[in-house]
Amino acid sequence: MTSTAQPSGAATAHPEHLGHVIFIAAAAAMGGFLFGYDSSVINGAVEAIRSRYNIGSAALAQVIAIALIGCAIGAATAGRIADRIGRIRCMQIAAVLFTISAVGSALPFALYDLAFWRIIGGFAIGMASVIGPAYIAEVSPPAYRGRLGSFQQAAIVIGIAVSQLVNYAILQAAGGNQRGKIIGLEAWQVMLGVMVIPAVIYGLLSLVIPESPRYLISAGKYGKAREVLADVEGDKIDLDARVAEIETAMRREHKSTFKDLLGGRFWFLPIVWVGIGLSAFQQLVGINVAFYYSSTLWQSVGVDPTKSFFYSFTTSIINIIGTVVAMIFVDRIGRKPLALIGSTGMVIGLSLEAWAFSYHLVGGKLPNVQGWVALIAAHWFVFFFAMSWGVVVWVFLGEMFPNRIRAAALGVAASAQWIANWAITASFPSLADWNLSATYVIYACFAALSIPFVLKFVKETKGKPLEEMG
Repeated sequence: MTSTAQPSGAATAHPEHLGHVIFIAAAAAMGGFLFGYDSSVINGAVEAIRSRYNIGSAALAQVIAIALIGCAIGAATAGRIADRIGRIRCMQIAAVLFTISAVGSALPFALYDLAFWRIIGGFAIGMASVIGPAYIAEVSPPAYRGRLGSFQQAAIVIGIAVSQLVNYAILQAAGGNQRGKIIGLEAWQVMLGVMVIPAVIYGLLSLVIPESPRYLISAGKYGKAREVLADVEGDKIDLDARVAEIETAMRREHKSTFKDLLGGRFWFLPIVWVGIGLSAFQQLVGINVAFYYSSTLWQSVGVDPTKSFFYSFTTSIINIIGTVVAMIFVDRIGRKPLALIGSTGMVIGLSLEAWAFSYHLVGGKLPNVQGWVALIAAHWFVFFFAMSWGVVVWVFLGEMFPNRIRAAALGVAASAQWIANWAITASFPSLADWNLSATYVIYACFAALSIPFVLKFVKETKGKPLEEMG
């Protein structure tokens, strides 16, 4: 499922239509909001789950990381589902799955069914990660596609921030106890259950936005496609010509397959390995530790739960700021320089965290200087990730592959990202028990290795037509 290629001279939305198009894109980006929310809300429940079920770090890590299995399956199947039944129906399925996951996670009978509900939520995340950007690209007028497409990434980081703010508020209401009672449930259960609200809103919004013109044309619903095109691009355009343009582009598309990616001595084509490398490095620097485990991390070095939740929220705000910086500069200074700046900043931040965590706790806490260094360095690291690799990798993956393999190569690279994400998420609790400082040294080494990788293997894609890639 790919967006329609359209020439720069294609019609743009008239001013009176732009507000409506923005609403449509924002409604679709609610899937991105839920992506971010569901991915990070577990941060507030980690220690409570450990206590409630009396489990060790290895079992705890599997419960946290198991959602990523669902993410991988959802991402792999969403495109085919959307091509068969439509983009809107796909969104509605995701909204239902988000809702079911929220209710199930809030009311688990045992650890095993909590893990099951986490997989269901992960499947919804995977679907949302694919369907949102594709739908927005397909309904956006060419002149506004880039800006409207950024709604998805913005929604993800806002979802992360809101989840941490909600967790903090719930913890306050529970008297600072993650297992304190609220409305008859433990605080961590309420944290996971609150996601019902944005999930229902997402489902309701999907009822009032139009189906993608591209899907309607593929289904032979030309009249409806013309109505939607008039709605989003203005009724002054030649609707028959636009429909014909989309239909022609769809016929010309090459449906890339896994076989197209094979070649050379190292199984995959070199450009595919570069995409896999970018995806892997994005996760191997340990960014999702900040979103899945930050409350646990701060509590492990003596910060009380209330402050640890607050620090998780401030980190997510820094994530938003960094993402905005990336969106501003990615087209101005280029993808490659931004990645290198980000890698350098991450090495510094992760190294400082490793240094701070190398000190023994005094009275159950890090020494004052080391505590402040760890806190500032954590925010520094998240900022430099967000203003570079958090955005740049997705831009690279969308641009770097030749047309004939783009869809398949993007799928393989995205799969590599989920696998690396799982590896970091599943290993952190056990690694932290072993040696927290050494764990951050490992992440710093990956950040350092990303610098020569980008310098040697990654080509700048700024300002180059997609047809020139390869």
